[in-house]
Amino acid sequence: MYNIPMFENYELEILYKDDTLVVINKPSGLLVHKSMIDKHEIYFAMKILRDQLGMWVYPVHRLDKPTSGVLLFALNSQTAKLLSKQFQEHTIVKKYIAIVRGYTEEKGCIDYALSVKLDKITDTKVSLTKEAQEAQTEYKRLNTVELPHAVGRYSTTRYSLVELIPKTGRKHQLRRHMKHLSHHMLGDTKYGRGEHNTMIREHYNCHRLMLHAYSLEFIHPYSGNTMVLKAGFDTTFKELLRHFGWKFSG
Repeated sequence: MYNIPMFENYELEILYKDDTLVVINKPSGLLVHKSMIDKHEIYFAMKILRDQLGMWVYPVHRLDKPTSGVLLFALNSQTAKLLSKQFQEHTIVKKYIAIVRGYTEEKGCIDYALSVKLDKITDTKVSLTKEAQEAQTEYKRLNTVELPHAVGRYSTTRYSLVELIPKTGRKHQLRRHMKHLSHHMLGDTKYGRGEHNTMIREHYNCHRLMLHAYSLEFIHPYSGNTMVLKAGFDTTFKELLRHFGWKFSG
């Protein structure tokens, strides 16, 4: 789905930059950094940004490959250390927008421990007996739609637009938590429902995970100012929102 030429000569959208940090809008389908899990990939946000700025960059958090949105990098090791501390202390606020199957509750908090997900190559030294880790996600339903497309045994399909705020940072947390509620994310080929993914491909030409990190709030490590950076949707996400009759301004 994401061929290498997609990111050839690609220029990342920079949302904010100063002498110590830079924030970008990561596109769906791009890894943050090199991974043995995707050995065939030769393009990474870290490398593209480094070449684009002509300087070394330090990733302080990550987004899954299919997830788009706000991604923060430090421009030196000391800043990376200070920003990483904020993530570890859970003082950074990350907000996501997702499209999920079914009608969710109006709002709620998912408090459901998640087992450790091991990568077959990179996590071979991690104990297989490690206990599940606590994980919490707050969510709020923003809109709903019912579509005249038969999926499975139903003659119509229902979807919700939700805002998700993770309170912890577990691997694939948002996708796994929505699956736990049986409100699988559209376009999720790992935790989603294949029949719904097929429907949005065939009817709406949508070939991506419908999860976008639209806002990141943190304290600037030197000025002490509260920084709120927001990332806009890509064309595919905007088109699906339009088809569903939804508007989201953030």
